[in-house]
Formats: sequence, structure tokens, C-alpha cells
Amino acid sequence: MKDLHQQLHQQANQHPDEFWAQAAQSIAWQKTWDKVLDSDNAPMYQWFSGAELNTCYNAVDRHVAQGRGNQVAIQYVSPVTDTEYGITYEELQAQVSRLAGFMAQRGVKKGDRVVIYMPMIPETAYAMLACARLGAIHSVVFGGFAANELATRIDDAKPTMILSASCGIEPSGVVAYKPLLDEALQQAQHQVSSCVVLNRPQYTAELLPGRDWDWQSCVAAASHIDCVSVSATDPLYVLYTSGTTGQPKGVVRDNGGHAVALSWSMKHIYDIEAGDTFWAASDVGWVVGHSYIVYGPLLVGATTLLYEGKPVGTPDPGAFWRTIAKYNVKSFFTAPTAIRAIKRDDPTGEYIKTVDLSCLKNLFLAGERCDPDTLYWAQEQLQKPVIDHWWQTETGWPVAANMMGTAPVEIKAGSPALPVPGYDVQVVDEMGEQVAANESGNVVIKLPLPPGTLATLWGNEARYKDSYLSMYPGFYLTGDAGYMDEDGYLYIMSRIDDIINVAGHRLSTGRFEEVLCQHDAVAEAAVIGVDDKLKGQVPLGLVVLKKGVHLTDEQLYKELIALVREQIGPVAAFRLVSAVQKLPKTRSGKILRGTMRKIADNQAFNMPATIEDPQTLDLVRNALTRMGYADAHV
Repeated sequence: MKDLHQQLHQQANQHPDEFWAQAAQSIAWQKTWDKVLDSDNAPMYQWFSGAELNTCYNAVDRHVAQGRGNQVAIQYVSPVTDTEYGITYEELQAQVSRLAGFMAQRGVKKGDRVVIYMPMIPETAYAMLACARLGAIHSVVFGGFAANELATRIDDAKPTMILSASCGIEPSGVVAYKPLLDEALQQAQHQVSSCVVLNRPQYTAELLPGRDWDWQSCVAAASHIDCVSVSATDPLYVLYTSGTTGQPKGVVRDNGGHAVALSWSMKHIYDIEAGDTFWAASDVGWVVGHSYIVYGPLLVGATTLLYEGKPVGTPDPGAFWRTIAKYNVKSFFTAPTAIRAIKRDDPTGEYIKTVDLSCLKNLFLAGERCDPDTLYWAQEQLQKPVIDHWWQTETGWPVAANMMGTAPVEIKAGSPALPVPGYDVQVVDEMGEQVAANESGNVVIKLPLPPGTLATLWGNEARYKDSYLSMYPGFYLTGDAGYMDEDGYLYIMSRIDDIINVAGHRLSTGRFEEVLCQHDAVAEAAVIGVDDKLKGQVPLGLVVLKKGVHLTDEQLYKELIALVREQIGPVAAFRLVSAVQKLPKTRSGKILRGTMRKIADNQAFNMPATIEDPQTLDLVRNALTRMGYADAHV
């Protein structure tokens, strides 16, 4: 159905007002818009300006009002605690409205920020929806981040309240969140007056009198509160993503465009409607969790599956498939890393053969580039369409995808298929000129971006423009490099900056380098992302020691690994580091990270013309070889 896909794409790009006005009919508005696309302040475009709505009402209350209160809204599955239960839309409405009622009692109001630092439990979704109910702006911070990373986000968002839990549960055991929260609040310059803490059975947190409140007792005693009307252009949430400077960027998502885009994508891309069951095996700390665990499925009245576990080890590589069969999952979304982990532990698909997966229509993969071998393996084992698709924290929903609900097209391994209607994707050279088919370049999107994409960066419009809009005026810079083939299929090949993608988590190499340089023995550091069969990429560090320092390799290794784990957290997967005498640089002092990446991944490269000392590449190659990389030659 490529013709239909192209027809929809042409309609959205040539007549955006008509296209998105039609899509917006799926949302309940308290006041309709003055303009569908507001270009008055270009390039700061706005969607549905003048309109009013409430995202929580659209995701929860209206389904109860329409008679679907008894349908399961959230199906919770937690193999790490051996817990499974469903929450109906009626029960969800009661929980969310009472939590919002307590938050309002404590002074949280429209426009206030609320940081959410919680694991994969239903209460995390309640927290997000309660903020939306009040018109407060939530900022979810992944529970795997260290205290100082949480403190950085607290200082940037300046929340009125923090919603947290006593702990998270990993296969390795309990991860206490409350001590990390306490430490972050000590480090942060911004003072938070109220913290609401959910005590889980696995770990009881100590509450600080006057600041900390017990979740269960407070919600039980609270009154219900109705949804607050907000402007379509008001922020729904701020989600922090890595910046090249190490300072996180707060991506701002609005209410109106977000609701329209996600509702549209559920039907057209993921083939999900009211009553269907959808499962995105991600975390609410990431954009996938925001878009397709919480908001997307609930906006269309589907059942969303919230999973606290791993693809393997909780307890075995058949966990995903049994869960899909048990809960009648129609479309399943996970990262290629998860499929590679399952493939590693169950290469012949024996666990897949033990369950009936007739309910499953599509497997969607995103978060990192899906290598063809992984796609072919999943297709062969599942005998289902395996759909690689591409998007970003900034875009909030897919940029390129196979639209399985409306216009499925041929699957090409290595490609996320065609640009989605609303996105005018182009590949350009350094001068901004479009390149020929199959020629690599920088991937950009012509402005305006469609509804649901980032409106700006929190408190920093100048950085938003500088990071995304300044390099190619009239275009959004994705930061990715790739090409389009003669059929218009997009291929994303790598990042054009120094952000690395570890199992779908975008992490800044600059942040790693800052941490490594905190060690008393380290004079200089460079971190690159190297290819990894399981995680896609992992960080690899090279450090130059200060003169006169005498540390054994083993001692240095242990101390640097521990430092990164403390400062960034276990999500960093940082296990590769070695000392070198000197780093390769240009004459102007820029470290040649791109060249080092090519050496590590055994890619051909030309000697940089501006290199200061060619012998430094031999030093780097030797160090990389010791770590199991780099057997290529110049």
C-alpha cells in the first residue's frame, strides 16, 4: 500500500491544517482552536493555538463517561515481585483523582513542575496522569540515574513537589531510591517543600517529618478533584535528554498537539484501537514510556501493559512471549537490544514454540538501529511482521515507520521504512543541499514539525534554536546521519554528534568525560561509543594520567568504573577503560573521537590531515586492542 502511504504523506505535508484538524476529531476539546497551525512566531510554531483541553480527561475520564469504566486500562505484570493485576478505567480515575486531590491540598497548581522518580509500577502512571489532571508539568527521571543526575534535573525544573517510591526491583535485588532522593535534595540548590513517597513491601523508606508524606495514607484520605482546563499549547511534561555539553536538555511537550499525534499514531502506525491490548516494553523514564506505555494507549481507550521485569532472567527468555499470549497483546513494542538478549539465550526459539502467539499481529522495534540479523531472526521465529521504526525523545512519536494500521508497505531490513505523514524528511550535505538517493548525509526535517513534537527546551529557547534549528535554517537537525534509497526508504546509520546509544538510552560522552576527569589521577579523558552486539553501543573510555601518578591498571580500572557508576548510574554500562600516554588531536586541540571510533570498530579511515601527532593513533590502537577492539590497519 505504498501509494496510500504516499497519498497520506502528501495530504499532511501540503495541507497540514486540514489533515490535523481531521485527526483532532479523536480528542475531546473544552474549547476549539483559533488556528490549527500557528506560524505567527516561526520558527517557534504552535499547534491548535487558542484551544483548551485536559490530557487526563482524554486518557481516563471520557472512557468512563462513555461506558467503558469496567475495561482494564492498565495490566500490571511484575515478574520481579511475582505480582499481576489489572486496573480498570474506573479504578484508574479514582486513584488519579485522589492523588491529584492530595497534590492540590499541598499547593500544586497549573503550571507547577513535579518531578517523578519512580519504578515501573502503576502508581507511576497515576503520578503522571495526576499532574496532567491538575495542569501541572511532570518531569519523570529514570530510577537508574544517580543522585547528582537527579539533582541536576531538580535544579533545572524547579519542582514544587517530588513523587517517589522507596525502591525499584532489579534482577540483582532491591535498589533503594529514597537514599538517592535524599542525597539529590541535599545536593540541589532548589529547595523542594513536599515529597510523596510510596513505600513498597521490599524496602521501607524513612520519611523526613515536615517534608515527606506517605503515599498510601495521604491518597486514602484525599478528596477527588476534577480535571483542570489547560491551553493546548501549555506544557504537559518536560523530559530530559542528554546534551553534548553534559548539561541535560529539557524537552517540552505540549498538551494539544501531543494528544492528537499520539492518538493518530496508535491507530495508523500501531494498529491499536479501543479495547485492544498494547505493550511497550520500555520504562516510563524514557520517551517510549511517556508516549506508548501511559498516554498513547490510554488516549484511544486501549489496555496498556506495564511490565516490571527484563527480557531475560526474570525468569527466562520466554517471559515476553508468555505475557503476550496470556494477556492477548495485539501489538508489541520493544528495543532491538531486548530481542538480541532473547536470541542470545534462546537462539533456536524454543521458548517461542511453547506458547500460542496467534493474538500478536506485529512486533515493533525502536530505540536504536535494528541490525538486519536481529530483524530476520525475529521474523523467522515469530512468523510475524517485524517493524523497525525511528524517532527521538524530541519528536515524541515516530518519524519514519511502516504504518501497519492503515498503509503497510514492504519491509526492508535496516530501514525504518518511509517518513510518516507530517514529517518532510530530507538528507542533506554540509551546505544544506539535498543529496542523491543512496548517498549519505545529515538527516533533517523541514519545518514546521508536526503536532506532538518538542515545542522548545525548558527555560532555554536560545539553546533549542542553537541545537536544532540554526545549522540548516528552515529545518530541524535530527543529529543523525543516513541516506534514502531510490524508493524513499530512510536508513539511519549513526549519530553526527557524540551522543551514544546504550540499549536505547541516549547518553552524553561529554558527561562521561566530565566524571572520569574528576578522578585525582586523570588529566584528560575521551569517551567514544563502540559497537556492541547486545546493547548496540557501549561507552569506552581512554584516559591520560597526570605525570608522576603511579596506579596499577587494576586499581585505576576499579576506581574509574566505580566513579562512573556513582555519578551516572548503572544504566551507563561503563566497563571499558584504559590509560594511554596521549590522545590523538587536531592542531587546534580537538580530540579525534570519530577516528578513534572507526579504529575501535575496525572501519577504514583516512589519516586526518589536521592531526597533531600521527603516532597517537598507534597508542590508541594498542589500548583498544587490549580491550578487545581494533585489529584494523590504517
